[in-house]
Amino acid sequence: MALMINEDCTNCGACGSECPNEAISEGEFYYVIDPDRCTECLGFFAEPQCVAVCPLGCIVAHPQLKEDKAALVAKFKRLYPEKQPVLF
Repeated sequence: MALMINEDCTNCGACGSECPNEAISEGEFYYVIDPDRCTECLGFFAEPQCVAVCPLGCIVAHPQLKEDKAALVAKFKRLYPEKQPVLF
């Protein structure tokens, strides 16, 4: 599944620095996640770090973008062709 930040975001910025893929940036009204860069931290951590640090729980599964583990691994390999993902 892909992740997204919903409208409950208060722009605290806690999530941005946690993303190893630099997929999170400030949007017009609140932070946004670039689905082309988000691997849900697959390859780096056992769980999405943005979800773990969000104080309001506004990072949720994107309802229209469903990705399985194979799709996330493929995205990781596209972003980091020289690395092997660490799978937990």
